[in-house]
Amino acid sequence: MAAGILLVAAARKLRRRLFDALDRAGCAPIYCARDAAHAEALLREEPGLALMVVAVGTDGAASRTLCAQLRRMPAASAASLLLVVDHDEAVTAASLPPGTSGWMHASRVEAELITRWRDACQVPPVDGMASVARLPALPAEEMPALETADEWMLVDSQSLRVLEISPAVIAHSGLSSAAWSGLPLTDVLQFDQPVSIEAAVAAGSWHACRRHSVRGNDRGRARLQSMLHGSGESLLVSFRSDQPAVGAAGALALLSRLVASTDGVDTHEAAAHLLAEALALDYLALWSAREDDGEGPVQLVQHWNGKEIAWVPAPLQTCVQRVLGGNTLLYPDGSPQLALADPMLQQLSLTGLIGLPLLDERHGVIGALLVGRHQPFVGMDVLEPLLRCAAARFAHGLELRSTREQGRAEGLQDSLTGLPNRLLFNDRLTMILREAARNGESFALLFIDLDHFKSINDTHGHAAGDQVLALIARRLCSSIRASDTVARFAGDEFTVILRHIVKSDDVLRVAEKIVQAMVPELYLEDGSAVKVTASVGVSFFPDDASDADTLLKHADEAMYAAKHLGRDNYQVFEVSPEYAREHGMALRTRLRHAESNGELRVVYQPQIDAQTEDIVGMEALIRWEHPELGLVSPAAFIPLAEETGLIVSIGEWVLRTACRQAQEWEQRYSLGLRLGVNLSAVQLMEPTLLETVTSALRDTGLDPSLLELEITESISIKTAPNLVENLHALHQLGCLVAIDDFGTGAASLDYLRHLPADHIKVDQSFVRNIGVDPDDEAIVRATIDMAHRLKRLVVAEGVETEQHLQFLRAEHCDELQGYLFARPMQAVSFDSLLAERERLLQLRVGEPA
Repeated sequence: MAAGILLVAAARKLRRRLFDALDRAGCAPIYCARDAAHAEALLREEPGLALMVVAVGTDGAASRTLCAQLRRMPAASAASLLLVVDHDEAVTAASLPPGTSGWMHASRVEAELITRWRDACQVPPVDGMASVARLPALPAEEMPALETADEWMLVDSQSLRVLEISPAVIAHSGLSSAAWSGLPLTDVLQFDQPVSIEAAVAAGSWHACRRHSVRGNDRGRARLQSMLHGSGESLLVSFRSDQPAVGAAGALALLSRLVASTDGVDTHEAAAHLLAEALALDYLALWSAREDDGEGPVQLVQHWNGKEIAWVPAPLQTCVQRVLGGNTLLYPDGSPQLALADPMLQQLSLTGLIGLPLLDERHGVIGALLVGRHQPFVGMDVLEPLLRCAAARFAHGLELRSTREQGRAEGLQDSLTGLPNRLLFNDRLTMILREAARNGESFALLFIDLDHFKSINDTHGHAAGDQVLALIARRLCSSIRASDTVARFAGDEFTVILRHIVKSDDVLRVAEKIVQAMVPELYLEDGSAVKVTASVGVSFFPDDASDADTLLKHADEAMYAAKHLGRDNYQVFEVSPEYAREHGMALRTRLRHAESNGELRVVYQPQIDAQTEDIVGMEALIRWEHPELGLVSPAAFIPLAEETGLIVSIGEWVLRTACRQAQEWEQRYSLGLRLGVNLSAVQLMEPTLLETVTSALRDTGLDPSLLELEITESISIKTAPNLVENLHALHQLGCLVAIDDFGTGAASLDYLRHLPADHIKVDQSFVRNIGVDPDDEAIVRATIDMAHRLKRLVVAEGVETEQHLQFLRAEHCDELQGYLFARPMQAVSFDSLLAERERLLQLRVGEPA
């Protein structure tokens, strides 16, 4: 995993801006903290950071203390440190905390932060983005500021003599870099109004000036910034000509920055500011043609002489209407004829004016872009296409904004998370399903439900619950691809569509990624932390269903299966008992041929000694892999097998298969593992059951004392003929008998009095509520005590957490079975488990492995 980035800012809005800027560039992982204590809590498991971005105020001592606290964290010891200042006071090298590699103003986050990250982490620019010419001698932390000025000089802050210059200055002046080196700044620039260097740096604004060169004077504006250079402090002097000629390379670089510019919510302001500064515009306005309540067009952005204004100069009203009417205005040089045609040029002292309509995909006018200068526009062969591309970019932003607003207005977008809501999700699911059916593709549907979400609302309030939902939505979006869909289905339920599936394992990895994405704590605005887990259900098209409603229903069923298995996990849909009842005839027909077609499987789940945690036994479980439906739950097909009588032949197949496998392991490892095999009610009533078991043991060679036959407590002794006789006969044969699902029926004591039970298996429904329900804990405690008084061993099923383990150990439960130790596994996997156990034991006693 890539080294992380830490963002530290007390102001939540600034933290959000920093995070959004890095998140959109694909940085990961990103940690957001309010202060040093919060950062330390976040970084306990982080091996190392690449970059720290720390927002500081005017209190220099507090800033140095904060940075020192961060540096003391092991993960941050070698990270680059970038400061973000949100004030207008001068920043000097002496005022920066030790180890600072650079600083930037908070207003420049969107324009500069990504480049700073790339320089610090040595990340190459995005393919297709134009690179900016840089001098090798300039430190990396100063590069982003230079990208906004093609013509710049680096000046010594003490002597005010030129140290370095940009290639653009060399090209303009015709002088070599050696000729520029050492020149006094006053020989290069002359400001129109007297201004001190300190005041110019502190103001950070542009000042009218004249630039001297061998090609004569060039009017424009200059800005001075304090920069770290080498071991000292220097001045970066940026120059904007009043007659900028935009070359092809410069246009491409500007367009690339326009595409990337954003402020996290609305892209218009950041892009407009960048365009106005790069082209030295005196006027820029952006309008939307959409009418609000009949009040006419909406002004989105307006800059006048570099400052944002809210008022609209009266002459522009007519001009805006003309552009919104579909007219293009090209007045680059303010010729007398054009000035007469549009008096606004004279009234606003604009020599050049360009107005371009913003067009949607159907070439309808949705807005207007107006730009103007006091000086003529030059290089129109490049400038006009550049502005048209910028207009297309603004139009695209307007369309996206309109789509968002329309989605909210039509009830298609969730107002809290910004995700598609249930209505829009269902529409997309239907569309994707039709496309997949037409193209023969597969996709997966995930149904996600937050565990115990109600407790968050009850404990922290509904406002905190809303914050959690918004944060969870962000984590879900970061876990999937851009081509996938995530939606808020209802309340604390989310749905995800994963398209273009090649392998089912890819879907399971995403499901696991979503479960793991919930692991880090969520921090609320009040500073409190909450822990949220999720249960995820997965269904596949077309394997699990061919229509949207059934597919969603199956994913929902799988989600509830994840809930029943302890939450905080994912489950893939298996055919449920309800589905089996609805499609009973088709399943019965297929089940008759399942054994001969090789569709039946036997899997094994280990049973563990509660004290030593060594393997002492295993339970054999049957699985049916239906060729169309996939894995069918035993709860669905076992009742069908019992109804049709197929359970007798299937049960005998399971018994022989499991006994043969157990004997192979006994010969290989000599562990004396007990094999548990379930007997259904139909099998227990068979008069030939003893002969069947005897034949299986004889044919496989398994010792009868290693075979344990499990019966469920729900079988009635009184109504099941041959039950007691069969079990006593099996016990006399040497087999063990276990009562399964103990505590769920009404015949517990009757079973213990009449049946030769060696083991009592506590039902998993009670075990899973340990730590949750005191009544179920009391049942488990009483069952263990009663069984021990009757000289029976106790096996607890459904052990999934350390809390379960500690409780059962304290109550002296004998054996354990559950997901805490292992899931049911194929024979080859179980064999690997036994081989690994043997290897570890040999290493422990010093024998060769």
